[in-house]
Amino acid sequence: MPAPIFICNTRPAAGERGAAMPSPLVVASLLTLILGSAFAVIQSSHECRKLYTVLQQLEADQWHLQEDYGRLLLEQSTWASHYRVERVATRELNMQAPVLTERKVVRP
Repeated sequence: MPAPIFICNTRPAAGERGAAMPSPLVVASLLTLILGSAFAVIQSSHECRKLYTVLQQLEADQWHLQEDYGRLLLEQSTWASHYRVERVATRELNMQAPVLTERKVVRP
């Protein structure tokens, strides 16, 4: 059995219309829109990277501030400890607890 022969006709037959070519104005408009979209994507990506860099810097600053805050809380608890307050009162301010005979209870 012989192999089938396929014939490809590139011209439209008489009475058939070929695909219409878009006008140059439509092609130029579409090309402009595609280029505008591409530049918008580039600008958006660049802005996203800049904002991400700012975010990383702010997070680093937050970490350093949190570290300082922890140190300050520790220092505050050290300065306000009962032992230190009592020691400053007795040594530097010459304060002392009253004796039992000097205490008076006030009742309403």
